[in-house]
Amino acid sequence: MAKKVTMQHIADAAGVSKFAVSRALTGKPGVSEHTREMIVRTAGQLGYFRTEPKRYPVETPMTSAKKLLEKQQGTILILFPNIRSQNRSSLYWGPVFNGISERLNEKGMDILTLTEPSSDRMFSVLNPEAISGVITLGTISTSVLLEIYRLRIPLVMVDHEDPAIYTDTVFTDNMKCMKELVHMLVGKGYRRFQFAGQLPDAASFRERWLGYRVVLEEMQLEGKQQTDLLEQEYDQIRKSITEMKLEDIPEVIVCANDHTAVIVLEALQSRGIQVPERCAITGFDNTRTDEPILATVNINKENLGTRAVDQLLWRIKHLDKPYERKLIHSELIVRDEYNANIS
Repeated sequence: MAKKVTMQHIADAAGVSKFAVSRALTGKPGVSEHTREMIVRTAGQLGYFRTEPKRYPVETPMTSAKKLLEKQQGTILILFPNIRSQNRSSLYWGPVFNGISERLNEKGMDILTLTEPSSDRMFSVLNPEAISGVITLGTISTSVLLEIYRLRIPLVMVDHEDPAIYTDTVFTDNMKCMKELVHMLVGKGYRRFQFAGQLPDAASFRERWLGYRVVLEEMQLEGKQQTDLLEQEYDQIRKSITEMKLEDIPEVIVCANDHTAVIVLEALQSRGIQVPERCAITGFDNTRTDEPILATVNINKENLGTRAVDQLLWRIKHLDKPYERKLIHSELIVRDEYNANIS
């Protein structure tokens, strides 16, 4: 039988004091936000939050039915991250939110939209009893997710997962779709590749990177990746492209999303490098349809939101079922008019 994870175990693994662990896990002041996030993540990775034998309490059929009715009449909280590019007006998250709101309107349920607060005490101003469930869009801090988890509010995360939290998630099938895209490129004759994207930024980006790497290894096209193209800051990716030696510029740059593809495109064009004739570019998510991007993956963003609602409503009715990770396939789009002449 596995030993219970203690605060001392967490302190040893995180390289901090037991006092700091205690303050971080109880939400008390005395540690920085950075340290709190690091401690909570370490605790999750060690299995600290798995020590509860059951996430939801066992209830009689009568009390379960009563609470289910109350939940269905409550409000669904849609939580956006406190990140400027991830909001209702964005080319990606806006349609996802539209899919969520349309489905909830169909079901006659109320919606509350909130940007992730700077404090992890979100429910000091919200009544958790009035919240039937929560859908998060993108990267939400561990401390906020942990508060939702501790309050036992049904939760579905879209395009994000956290090792400290056990809950339902909805993703595009990023790895499979990226493998299809890279196989297509190899079939067209491309042999020299680079990948560009903010790998620390999102789980979806990491999955796309893995799909890309798997195909290169399978096809024995292993190339040396320029690590500065994987930086979290777009300015660094742009700088890397503008400073790259001409002989190091590949035949194609596979980007984590269309936004990154446009940044790479502009950096190449600023050097007078023809796109796609000298270097082709691919994206992922189909948000920039007017740019010379050779290929992308058309994520049905509204459907992503709709399926998140469906999963949440199912979860509200099946609190004791195992958590699920939904993968939704997306269509590969190849724009023939942008095809390069490959010798």
